[in-house]
Amino acid sequence: MVYSYKHVFSGFAATLSESQASILANTRGVISVFESKLLHLHTTRSWDFMGLDLDYSQGTPLQLTHGEDVIVGVLDTGIWPESASFREEPEMGPIPKYWKGECVAGENFNPKKACNKKLIGAKYYLTGFQRRFGRINKTANPEYISPRDYLGHGTHTASTAAGTRSRGAGMFGFANGTARGGAPRARLAVYKVCWNRDFAGTCTEEDVLAGFDEALRDGVGVVSASFGKAPPLREFFGSSADIGSFHAMQMGVSVVFSAGNGGPQPGMVGNVNPWSICVAASDIDRSFPTKILLDDGSFFVGQGLITNHISGTLARARTYFFGGICNSENWTNKSAAGKILICFSTDGDVSSEDAEFAAARRANASALIFVQPLTLPVAAVSIIPVVRIDIVQGSKLYLLPNFTKAQILPSETAFKRSPAPAVADFSSRGPSSISPDFLKPDISAPGVNILAAWSPNVPPSVFSSDHRSVNWNFETGTSMSCPHVSGVVALLKSAHPRWSPAAIRSALMTTAYNKDINGDGILVQGSTKSSDPFDIGAGHINPIGAFDPGLVYDMTTRDYILFLCNRGYSEDQIQNMVICPLTTPARCPDRLEPDSSINYPSITVSNLECTKTVKRTIRNVGPAKTAVYFVSVVSPNGVEIAVWPKILIFSPIKEELTYFVTLKPVKVARGRYEFGSITWSDGFHQVRSPMVVQVNTRGDGNYYEEGSSTTPY
Repeated sequence: MVYSYKHVFSGFAATLSESQASILANTRGVISVFESKLLHLHTTRSWDFMGLDLDYSQGTPLQLTHGEDVIVGVLDTGIWPESASFREEPEMGPIPKYWKGECVAGENFNPKKACNKKLIGAKYYLTGFQRRFGRINKTANPEYISPRDYLGHGTHTASTAAGTRSRGAGMFGFANGTARGGAPRARLAVYKVCWNRDFAGTCTEEDVLAGFDEALRDGVGVVSASFGKAPPLREFFGSSADIGSFHAMQMGVSVVFSAGNGGPQPGMVGNVNPWSICVAASDIDRSFPTKILLDDGSFFVGQGLITNHISGTLARARTYFFGGICNSENWTNKSAAGKILICFSTDGDVSSEDAEFAAARRANASALIFVQPLTLPVAAVSIIPVVRIDIVQGSKLYLLPNFTKAQILPSETAFKRSPAPAVADFSSRGPSSISPDFLKPDISAPGVNILAAWSPNVPPSVFSSDHRSVNWNFETGTSMSCPHVSGVVALLKSAHPRWSPAAIRSALMTTAYNKDINGDGILVQGSTKSSDPFDIGAGHINPIGAFDPGLVYDMTTRDYILFLCNRGYSEDQIQNMVICPLTTPARCPDRLEPDSSINYPSITVSNLECTKTVKRTIRNVGPAKTAVYFVSVVSPNGVEIAVWPKILIFSPIKEELTYFVTLKPVKVARGRYEFGSITWSDGFHQVRSPMVVQVNTRGDGNYYEEGSSTTPY
């Protein structure tokens, strides 16, 4: 027996033969038996960028008036408790009485010193990892067998979600200021379920499920989980994250997942269950412009984190690497000492890390200019001075005579010099590969060059030869965008303690924005096109707007039961997953409703062959109990949209109203997705739902009406 899950859900993890697993799977009362897979981590200015600043001119900032009685549970690689991010906020009250968790002692982790009114829980789960990889060899793997964070990832995500205000944060002189999490006054409980393996975080599903089981028993109000698995995805009850988050939803606990770093190809989004929040990554309006100056006074501007003035001569990669491909395998054994190498990402599909390692460790260059497609260059921490520059400027540099003298000037910290937010190139895109009638990701949040707390024993770059120690570090990934949303969810739970996880998700999605700081459409990194819902879900998170969304699309366990019925789960299987079967009977209706009619804040129809009607129910949560909302529609290309009724009149006795949306294809198309939106407005609130439709019509010019529709057109 590896684990026995007994607090919130009933189950166990054990080592079984294939025949034993088959017999168990066919035993009455068993919902699912699945093989444990490995999950992987998806790895300041951002709060100001989102409107949550520390400006006291209008009273106490919102971040400091909410969140104190909310406990954020972070499932990750642990925590570095000595970080300034985990000190108690001034005048912090006692630990909530409902808290049942604890801080567990372990290697270099003394609960009496590590934990306080801020960090109120810390546990670790190692059994699954050691069953898979054997006992940790401390010589080869200096991981801490305790809640202490060896990799830095968990420290970074925890401080992003709920870190205390910390003055003097910054890294190498960049991004200096006061760092803080989304909910600085919230409490933190960390559950170490991911461990170091070859300097990367690896999580086994049995450890993850154990973390969920105890976090929910302990009393967390929000779970932040920056890990996952790329497609192919398994059925929902064959995934520890989906099982854990399903139980969390039933207990009123919001679970926030990262979408994954498998972009920009479509369909690579992970964590797609409809009862949690899935977060894409975008950048913020902070950049680090870096000048490359030539002797004739001309200059080029890229992105970097350069601290010192650098002089050298420009050198083409072909001089030192076969075919100009900047990686270790193609090094010609020539020294590039004193040279500033120019490497192109398009030569051999080379990553920046490949080029940096080859230039620094092999060729011994003074600096690297890494050339990338337009809109893609972003500064990054490295062991060698690196300037990332776009291909237009890089091509001009490349055409200069070899060994032209050049200087690289120290980088600056700048704001509002580039379009922001922009969707990160790496952020995993929709559609969902196993439930295409639910839009995933749900929303986007900052996930590029996020400054947060770091484990000082871990170098700031990905290179093992980096021996620097820092207390703050820039990290990039949907791992970083996930805790941004978790922090905002903690604030919302504090402000609206009776809202369900679905209502909170609705508030986030329907208030999200789709324009950048210049009023243009949100750009996609690495391209010149505007984003669509598969890139950013409903849009970029708008914390201030989410506090007062006007209307919400709520969902209960019953709604998700209908979804599971559609997936083919039996009533017995579903019943065994329901915490309160007496109040929530797991009955599948005789006539199943399509997923597109389940009350999600977005509307997705993945196969529109004929006229179809979907319904939504929406609840007034605005300050005025009597309110009148009017609808406006942006129709997807080739689809006629009719909404009935066109006006919703709410009153104290009619807080919830239902409307219907009829979609009629008016073009011949196969497999093409189109996008639109439905917005309800009372003149103050703008309650927007993105619409995603794939039209699949016959080529005979005739469009057919779905016979099951009984709703007015």
